[in-house]
Amino acid sequence: MTVATKAVLDQKKIARAITRITHEILEQVDDHKSLGIIGILTRGAPIARRIAAQIKELEKIDVPVGLMDISLYRDDVHSKLDQPVVQTTDILFELANRNVILVDDVLFTGRTIRAALSQIVDFGRPKTIQLAVLVDRGHRELPIKADYVGVNIPTSKNDMVVVKLIENDGEDIVFVETEKLKQDKKGKN
Repeated sequence: MTVATKAVLDQKKIARAITRITHEILEQVDDHKSLGIIGILTRGAPIARRIAAQIKELEKIDVPVGLMDISLYRDDVHSKLDQPVVQTTDILFELANRNVILVDDVLFTGRTIRAALSQIVDFGRPKTIQLAVLVDRGHRELPIKADYVGVNIPTSKNDMVVVKLIENDGEDIVFVETEKLKQDKKGKN
């Protein structure tokens, strides 16, 4: 089996997608001062920070940004053999009466978002919770839909969507890895 890699977003396209998400949030949420953004670790966090920075630039509002590790809220945490590597959850603002934007890099089955929603309600009850993702690749297992999507990428269930961001990986790029079976040359006539 070989792996084929296809780049789908470069640095410019990622920046455009995040700018589009930011503008859509500002259009949809009436009270910009009520916004709070929570980024799911690892790569949802820098996207959340970028959205908050753009809101500050456009609206001159400091939107609080929280970071969330959902490892212990996952429904598969007990079925894995290895212990999860737990990172810090850092939500240092009151959630009550906030319009929370939950941010992640890739929306796939919906299980990460379900875990994040469970954790958010442990911190308080926001006025609203909306979901922003850089990439929606489909294949939901739960009834979860993003409110703000940078790009929809059609994939097969076995594909891997890989997001690399400057803050974590030194570059901004999104690519899809697809497994392909090597074709037997003898069988072709």
